[in-house]
Amino acid sequence: MGQLEDMALFVSIVESGSITASAEQLNLAKSAVSRRLADLENRLGVQLLTRTTRRSSLTEAGQIFYNQAQKILSDTEEMVSSISLAKSELSGTLKIAAPLSFGLKHLAPVVNSFAVDHPGLIIDMSFADRQINLIEEGVDLAIRIAHLENSTLVARRFTTIRHCLCASPEYLEKFGVPKTPADLISHRILRYKSPSGLVHRFYDTDNKPHEFSGQTAMMSNNGDFLRQAALDGIGLYFTPTFICWQDFKAKTLIPVLQNYETSDLGAYAIYPQTRYLSSRVRLFIDHLANCFGETPYWDR
Repeated sequence: MGQLEDMALFVSIVESGSITASAEQLNLAKSAVSRRLADLENRLGVQLLTRTTRRSSLTEAGQIFYNQAQKILSDTEEMVSSISLAKSELSGTLKIAAPLSFGLKHLAPVVNSFAVDHPGLIIDMSFADRQINLIEEGVDLAIRIAHLENSTLVARRFTTIRHCLCASPEYLEKFGVPKTPADLISHRILRYKSPSGLVHRFYDTDNKPHEFSGQTAMMSNNGDFLRQAALDGIGLYFTPTFICWQDFKAKTLIPVLQNYETSDLGAYAIYPQTRYLSSRVRLFIDHLANCFGETPYWDR
């Protein structure tokens, strides 16, 4: 193996947190990764990592080598990417993680059109509503819908996610149409179990907040499951409009409390903070922003 490959291996071990995790990401045997690390340390004449059964930590020399290796790898990828961009070709693998409902409903045509434009690129898509550790799982880019907290990750907002409260015509005929947030106390609510534990609020014309209340009829961590429950008349559903926009057009779900505002969320492309952003990631983020825009098609 060459020096660049050894640097890449070492950076992978550091960023994934262990030899085992690095071996899984690189699809190598753990023994092979351990042997290559030992060979690297022997050539350098220093110990780079202090190994335990579960985790590895950098020595002082290891920290210096990691910083320099990261810079060299970034410079190398920047050089290769600039040449690829000049040829309008992308190669390698772009690993993307996205929330399930949003990903299946709205990402497929966006990803597919990007793949058509860049046939030399391999796209690896994963769908899950949990927040993953991008570095540990070797993900280049994640889509998150949230109020973002401060972190070591970098985020670019590519569209706005709006919400509304809705129910089936049958439910509203049986239980009545709420006129104010206070009316919700007597209604059955379908609740999405958010990983971030978001508290939903309504805001009146004076921007005064009103808490979202009511009797819980059903909970789920999947928006499409709750959408079907709403269609079946089980309760009121506070939903992102991207899930139910076609139901609104068909009038199989009816928005209520529309004279009150709700808190919008951003849809973000999240990636690790590195000195250089690969052309694969940069161009895909631009593609996301161009496809969705500030007002996405389902809200137009």
